Amino acid sequence: MRRYWIYVPAKYDAKSPPNLLVFQDGQRAINPQGPLNIPVVLDNLIAKGDIPQTLGIFITPGNLGTEHYPDNLGTGNPNHRAPEYDAVNDTYARFLTEELLPEVAKSYSFTSDPMKRAIGGTSSGAICAWTVAWNKPEAFGNVISMIGSYTSIGYKPATTTTPIIVGGDTYPGLIRKSPIRPIRIFLQDGANDLNNEHGSWFLANQQMLSALLWANANADAKNVPGPRYIVDHEWGDGAHSDVHGGWLLPNILRWMFRKQ
Repeated sequence: MRRYWIYVPAKYDAKSPPNLLVFQDGQRAINPQGPLNIPVVLDNLIAKGDIPQTLGIFITPGNLGTEHYPDNLGTGNPNHRAPEYDAVNDTYARFLTEELLPEVAKSYSFTSDPMKRAIGGTSSGAICAWTVAWNKPEAFGNVISMIGSYTSIGYKPATTTTPIIVGGDTYPGLIRKSPIRPIRIFLQDGANDLNNEHGSWFLANQQMLSALLWANANADAKNVPGPRYIVDHEWGDGAHSDVHGGWLLPNILRWMFRKQ
């Protein structure tokens, strides 16, 4: 079981399908007392004409078992967050593109152009957003990554009966050794982010940036045809918090949804 909320812009017109923004950990993304408060950010940017009309979908992770789905999540998490968000596979991407988006499309239209669609999140929600775009670039061409957990949370060692399951710390290597996807990404993190048994968040985000830039430079040097990653980033001195990302979010959306 999961919950989701839909933001519909004031001048929504089904005949002119709006841009799309999907954000993970929806209960925090829409919290009016939280640092993101994305519906208000969208209201302001759209009203000023800074970004086009944009439909928002804010999704919680799933909750498994007989335990009642939390009625008042606050800043807490449903119990299936890590298996969904930190998995380096296409399971969540398929759920999103094959189940949830078609369900929303029954009531609201939105663009099918991946470069007018963005997916974002913070922490494990950020790596989840990247994983969706990595596996489904034809569905999402933009990623908002704040304090992204590109670390070994999802790693499980091999046993005598099961193979190794890799974690998000493998992404920099995958980026360097895979064809470039047509993805635009904004990375944000702080020097005082987490450093624990899963890895160093700040170093992991720096590795992501380095890999993306190297992939572009390598493709240019070898005259490889095709797309290049469009990358921007901002590092601060913050901890594992949405505050810096929330402060940056209006400009991130302006950059992401700008006229090409």
